[in-house]
Amino acid sequence: MRRALVDLLRTKGISDERVLSAIDAVPRHLFFDAAFISHAYEDKAFQIGEGQTISQPYTVAYMTEMLQVERGMKVLEIGTGSGYQAAVLAEMKAKVYSIERFRILHDAARIMLDELGYAGIKTFFGDGYAGLPVFAPFDRIIVTAAAPHIPEALLQQLKPQGILVIPLGSEEDQVMLRIRRDAEGGFHQEEGATFRFVPMLPGKVF
Repeated sequence: MRRALVDLLRTKGISDERVLSAIDAVPRHLFFDAAFISHAYEDKAFQIGEGQTISQPYTVAYMTEMLQVERGMKVLEIGTGSGYQAAVLAEMKAKVYSIERFRILHDAARIMLDELGYAGIKTFFGDGYAGLPVFAPFDRIIVTAAAPHIPEALLQQLKPQGILVIPLGSEEDQVMLRIRRDAEGGFHQEEGATFRFVPMLPGKVF
């Protein structure tokens, strides 16, 4: 079923074999509630609690491909959710730092990632708008919720030559942006496809 999903992603335009190999390596069904486990390898998003979702595999693959991750890069993820996207990044040999604003989701993801052998992923319960200044700068930053604006703190935590991928917009659909920081500190953005995400909200939920 996982191989069939990878083949489907190829037909939908995902061409980075490192991304496809990472998705093939992560057991997505283990990140699901038992009630939905039979749907784990369909190209669909599903609820994971607290009004949040595990993104459809195509969305994960698209964002990961846009991110252009290389081995050893420091990657900041905003929105741990189930932990699935973080696991995909870890399979690409990135050093992953992930923030989740819902305590219940953070704790569940931490347990699952440890059980699957992803102990190297560093997870934090916190406000994604603030990023992780203590661990900055980052080579890559990925935001897995719809941002009404680009958080200034995340831009400042991006290394020169770094890339930020973020779905931007407060309407039902958002445009995926790739923002590059140049060597002089300037920012350049390019638009990708349109997606639909849950909103990126400030603060923490205990």
